[in-house]
Amino acid sequence: MSRIGKSPVRIPDKVEVKIETSAKGAQVTVKGPLGSLTRLFRPEILVTQEGNEIIVSRRDESRMARSLHGLSRTLLNNMVLGVSTGFSRRLEIIGVGYRAQVQGKKLVLSLGFSHPVEIEAPEGIDFKVEGNTKLEVSGRCKETVGHFSALIRSKRPPEPYKGKGVKYAEERIRRKAGKAGKK
Repeated sequence: MSRIGKSPVRIPDKVEVKIETSAKGAQVTVKGPLGSLTRLFRPEILVTQEGNEIIVSRRDESRMARSLHGLSRTLLNNMVLGVSTGFSRRLEIIGVGYRAQVQGKKLVLSLGFSHPVEIEAPEGIDFKVEGNTKLEVSGRCKETVGHFSALIRSKRPPEPYKGKGVKYAEERIRRKAGKAGKK
């Protein structure tokens, strides 16, 4: 039995969960103060609600059902946490002249290229810039927040010699020594 999959998902007070079961699987819709999220779970997984808890179990002991059990419970828990509290990811921009600005729903990055890099925010994602170099990506879907944080980082990943680029706030960059000078 999956250790993660067998623990129930607790539903906070302001969150509403609706489960529709069909031949394609269970479609779960979670509504909360920050919006709503919907996900279709595979037919190997059984999702039931008992009071203020959601129980995720598997229909049989097949290899696919065993591998999806813990994943499905974690995805469902992330949906509940996302609509109640939300997720955020912090990034830092390091380098002379490197900066970020928010213009409406667009994030405009100056990363040393001959042109500014513009990234359009999708539905449910917000950008917040502090002091031109600290950036926060927040939203209700953990998957989308992580994806857009990685997209922003990929525009200028940190380089190992001077550490210039866009990095996650908690990320540590392994530095390399440059060329040894002539003696």
